[in-house]
Amino acid sequence: MARLDGKVALITGGASGLGAATVKRFVAEGARVVFGDVQEALGTALAAETGAVFVPHDVADEAAWVDVMALIARDFGRLDFTLNNAGILSYKSIEETELAVWRRVLDVNLTGVMLGCRSSIALMKENPGGSGGSIANVSSIGGFIGLATDAAYTASKGAVRLLSKSVAVHCARAGLNIRCNSIHPGVIDTPIHAPVVGSMEDPAAFSSFMAGMAPVGRMGTGDDIAGAAVYLASEDSGYVTGTELLVDGGLLAGVPFF
Repeated sequence: MARLDGKVALITGGASGLGAATVKRFVAEGARVVFGDVQEALGTALAAETGAVFVPHDVADEAAWVDVMALIARDFGRLDFTLNNAGILSYKSIEETELAVWRRVLDVNLTGVMLGCRSSIALMKENPGGSGGSIANVSSIGGFIGLATDAAYTASKGAVRLLSKSVAVHCARAGLNIRCNSIHPGVIDTPIHAPVVGSMEDPAAFSSFMAGMAPVGRMGTGDDIAGAAVYLASEDSGYVTGTELLVDGGLLAGVPFF
């Protein structure tokens, strides 16, 4: 029996990178999957490949969340797991960050997660058999440490880390049987890093440097994050809420070279 048989899952930012890997893994584990993204061509192609349901979705748009949840309620009748994964980078230090860039990064990375949590709780409370479910919010190692090259991203991911705890405690104290945790990827080999790697004088050397940042000696993969999401969606994590799951190859475990 697959680990997620019978579960209905929503994955945001699911058309590429970590999200796409998670869509594929969840389908393989028996879940019925709805995923959203602003990348419509990639989303349509992934839906055709996996059988998951794709919905064009800007997570910063409050009205769009109403539509997504209405589709899930109508077509599946329940929601068991949400992965709030959609996110963007700015690659700008605090001195370079324009207000419009700051607002857009926080709109997607933080407000999008807040809307995802709020919307998911409302639907999970109405699940047949009683209130219940699990929410996982994708933060970053940037939720623990300051990234000098991206002030807005760091701020948003730190906020997601603590928002997840607030949601977890609220749901537990309200007796909703809904868990909420954050996932903190380290250096992951996904297309989101392509602009930076491509801009380097020696892209291969820079990729090698990034791989060496983690003590395990490699960059993470989308499958590494998908595995963490499967755990948080499954009954194996039934007593896990309000915690941070680091998936960083040991990067934050110690000082490099010592």
